[in-house]
Amino acid sequence: MRFLMTTGENSRQPDEALFAEMGAFIEEMAASGRLVVTGGLGPDPRRMESLGDEITVTDGPFTETKEAILGFAIMDCDSWDEALEIARRFRAIVGDGQSTIHQVFGPDE
Repeated sequence: MRFLMTTGENSRQPDEALFAEMGAFIEEMAASGRLVVTGGLGPDPRRMESLGDEITVTDGPFTETKEAILGFAIMDCDSWDEALEIARRFRAIVGDGQSTIHQVFGPDE
């Protein structure tokens, strides 16, 4: 099962210790085969809306910054329980904030 995990603002301020802890966590997840891909998202997203044949593209950033997604990871887990445990470990590193976890379905599912 694959899961998309996203995160927004976190209470812990970036510093060398945070980067070291997160680096070790990412290395562990990659070595275990759980981490498929991870990355940060740029500050200038585009929003696309369709209505019939009309497509509208709006440049960001958007006013809903409290809902901004700053980073993501796609994890390969055996269950929801495992995905949630990995997300708990991530939150313990970065501090208070919000993460969202979605199960990802591929073309074979």
